Amino acid sequence: MKNVTLGLVGVGRIGVMHAKNIAALNGMLNPKGINVTLRLTDVAEEHARNVAADVDAEYVSSVGALLASGVDGLVVATGTVTHPELITAGVDAGIPVFCEKPVALNVADALPVLDYIRDNHGVVQIGHQRRFDAGYLEARRAYQAGELGWIHSLRAVTCDMAPPPVEFLATSGGLFRDCSVHDFDILRWLTGREIVEVYAKGSNNGDPAIGDVGDVDTALALVTFDDGTVGTVSATRYNGAGHDVRLEIQGSSRSLMVGLDQKSAMASAEPGVAFPSGEPHRTFAERFDQAYRSEMAAFVELVLGQRENPCTPEDAVAASRVADAAQDSLASGVPVRVAATVRSSRI
Repeated sequence: MKNVTLGLVGVGRIGVMHAKNIAALNGMLNPKGINVTLRLTDVAEEHARNVAADVDAEYVSSVGALLASGVDGLVVATGTVTHPELITAGVDAGIPVFCEKPVALNVADALPVLDYIRDNHGVVQIGHQRRFDAGYLEARRAYQAGELGWIHSLRAVTCDMAPPPVEFLATSGGLFRDCSVHDFDILRWLTGREIVEVYAKGSNNGDPAIGDVGDVDTALALVTFDDGTVGTVSATRYNGAGHDVRLEIQGSSRSLMVGLDQKSAMASAEPGVAFPSGEPHRTFAERFDQAYRSEMAAFVELVLGQRENPCTPEDAVAASRVADAAQDSLASGVPVRVAATVRSSRI
């Protein structure tokens, strides 16, 4: 049996989810001869101790103490502003790092982090969990196998059932950076092509406070790929029917839709059609429950050197470049070219 100890920094909403998923990993990995234990820390000590007790983990007093304890991998689930320093700390410790997206608050801040990782031979996986979702995996397989023919259009949708707190939105960087960056990442990952131009529009018909902090509650982006293919990426904070994440891929031979199942947050207007009949997902955590588990299992395998990195920092920054262009277009009202991918702050 191979023993792996992961260190988790941050037990807010997504950190608690990761803690629970790590605690459940042994059910997935023990049959493969892998045993996983968890140590965690957070500045909110009492809360962190309670989470540790709930998931049978060990509480550690600080990030420094966590790294000094000899963990085999570091999981970063803190606020975005802390990502660069924690990624760097993990690289300095000589261990693989898993960090929730994004690498940094903006692309400019992320480039020196990419340099540091590369210069110090670091291994860092960024959290874009849709790459582990069964529907997206099947769509990618079908596309790469040529079963869809050539793609003439793509339509990506991400709809939250209700908006997060305005305090969060005030520092999120905008709807495209916070939400649609997942769609931009998955479109690049699935097609293997770069998005070169974005034209975005948005609206605010919900809580006026969202507009007051400089964000929109609904937005649509027309994206153009480097081969001329077009697609749309839409997002909203007010989809009362449920959490709705879909991707429609239309090809010359066949079309597929990711996210079309009994829990889809929609109803047919056609007489006699009862599909879908299930209870829709309410949050992203429910929608991608299995994907998050598989993502963390993949990180353990990365720690053990049993697989290649499923989502590199360079991949994450490339998606962030598209999100930046979308935010710029939203502000300016004109199409914006996506900055060419630069892999170093020294260029």
